[in-house]
Amino acid sequence: MPTPVPHNAPSIDLEEISSHWPPVADFSNETPAQRDERLAHEREAKRINDEIDAQIEIEKSERRRRRPDIRIILLGQAESGKSTILRNFQLKYAPTAFRAEAEAWRAVIDLNLVRSVTFLLNLLEESGPVTTSTANAGSGGGGGTERPTSPSDTKIMPLRLLTDDLRRLRVSLSPLRNIEESLARFISPDHYPRRVGSLGGKSGSGSSSPSAPPPTERAFEVSVRSGSRWKSLFKGSGGGSGAMSKARSQEYEEVRNARRVIEACREDMVALWNHPAVRAGLADQSVSLEFQSGFFLDAVDRIAAPGYEPSPADILKARIQTLGVEEHPLRVETNQAGGSLAWEHGQLWSIIDVGGSRALRAAWLPYFDDVNMLLFIAPVSAFNQTLTEDRSVNRLWDSFLLWKSLCVHKLLKKATFVLLLNKYDLLDAKLQSGIEFRDFVTSYRDRPNKTDDVLQYLKGKFSAIYQQDPQNTLTLHVHVTCATDSNSTSIVLTRIREVIFRDNFKKANLL
Repeated sequence: MPTPVPHNAPSIDLEEISSHWPPVADFSNETPAQRDERLAHEREAKRINDEIDAQIEIEKSERRRRRPDIRIILLGQAESGKSTILRNFQLKYAPTAFRAEAEAWRAVIDLNLVRSVTFLLNLLEESGPVTTSTANAGSGGGGGTERPTSPSDTKIMPLRLLTDDLRRLRVSLSPLRNIEESLARFISPDHYPRRVGSLGGKSGSGSSSPSAPPPTERAFEVSVRSGSRWKSLFKGSGGGSGAMSKARSQEYEEVRNARRVIEACREDMVALWNHPAVRAGLADQSVSLEFQSGFFLDAVDRIAAPGYEPSPADILKARIQTLGVEEHPLRVETNQAGGSLAWEHGQLWSIIDVGGSRALRAAWLPYFDDVNMLLFIAPVSAFNQTLTEDRSVNRLWDSFLLWKSLCVHKLLKKATFVLLLNKYDLLDAKLQSGIEFRDFVTSYRDRPNKTDDVLQYLKGKFSAIYQQDPQNTLTLHVHVTCATDSNSTSIVLTRIREVIFRDNFKKANLL
């Protein structure tokens, strides 16, 4: 509450005050000693002031140095391949930093592998139906002929008859359930708090073969929040330097133990995946695990071998969900390894990776400002799938709607738009297997069910949406990608880099 002004407060003449300001110093009566002391104080004050000014200039220069030369934002729905495209950027332009994170990605690859195995183990349980995250649920319903449709929700039923060898595999592989929890908890401790009975902890029953979790409680993938710096948890973690807390050291030891169990289960994992009854059971219910992100069952012999080190291809294939928005600084390294030009060496790029689920899209807006390029990743293989968060919405239809909202956004009018039609390899596999594209995209009508024809159709649809807004004066760049193929993606990234600098030169009137 403001202090009340008394009625008898004196009046103030502002013009009179300003005419006497600043006051004039009178040194006429100071002694020589006082003069020397005053001048010494003034010199010291000037020295301090000069140091402050110099520090301010250094900080300004540092801010200018740290300010990214290029800002790229990766947008698209969940599981579109945004994080994989980011890893391709890191592999191509910052390979040293990319290789330094291999140990962290090995834990993610182990987790991806174990989750696929435990999914198969659930098929061997004598319980109710299991819901798979790959099920194509809901219906397209309404919205005109352009809207893709989807089949009904699919429940995965356990195998009715188990042979003796399947029962043996169910028992021998049951320790992997605890492995799954240990790995997930280490990578994302906020999402997976320690539970009694976890690997390395105390088990209430003493059993090493816990029963399968209820299907509705089984998370399909691990999630990490932006800013969690989960990859840094593995740096120096095995050296006993005291950098980690005792609890984290114990959990890291659990990760090591998990690796030993995976190695011990290698032959049984191979046997489970190759078992004819398991393959037939999946095929009968139209479940294709090999179309999922983070599928490594076809490489168990190599990944579960002692001394395994992830290859760049393995790291690109690994799956971990991003929650929130994370800005990744990328310092361009040598022109030999990364394929960059000599003058680009040392440039700082900022690549913004955002969570693509519907609940997270409201957080995108603050990152649109001052973006040089928007990379939109559309997973073309998702034409027969639905959103995890809304089983009534076809994923391809959602990509169209999301793309349209970005094409008309006012904050993005100065950004260069690049469209990546991603996962064409999975699209080709689905079409080759006999799945008809027109069954899910009715406007495709009687066009050939061939990959090239479908891609040309989708390219035309996305391009038409971009061209609907007359304010979109910059050229739209469209590329077909398989983000897990580093060789083909490297060529696309080279073209993207050329577009970035060509457009920047145009904006600066240098071309």
